[in-house]
Amino acid sequence: MATYAELKAQAEALLAQAEQLRKQERAGVIAEIRARMAEYGITAEELATTGTRGGKAKAGRSKAQPKYRGPNGELWSGGPGRKPEWVRNVLAAGGNIENFRIA
Repeated sequence: MATYAELKAQAEALLAQAEQLRKQERAGVIAEIRARMAEYGITAEELATTGTRGGKAKAGRSKAQPKYRGPNGELWSGGPGRKPEWVRNVLAAGGNIENFRIA
């Protein structure tokens, strides 16, 4: 039965061998990728963009400007969806949300 030191040495040797093979195969993979890029007219800039179709980046969703400021400085745009807790509390207490409108 092999000792821990022997097994560790074997593992290190296998890792070194795997790294050497990776380096040898890397050049071939790069050449294959370049050939495919040339074949399909793909540029490096197109590869740099993520999650796009046709190579154009999507415009990010713009944030609405806040219309209301809560009693503790919280901001709310007044848009659709669930109202923030501070707005629900004001309305539940019979308050008017317009009192919190940012001028």
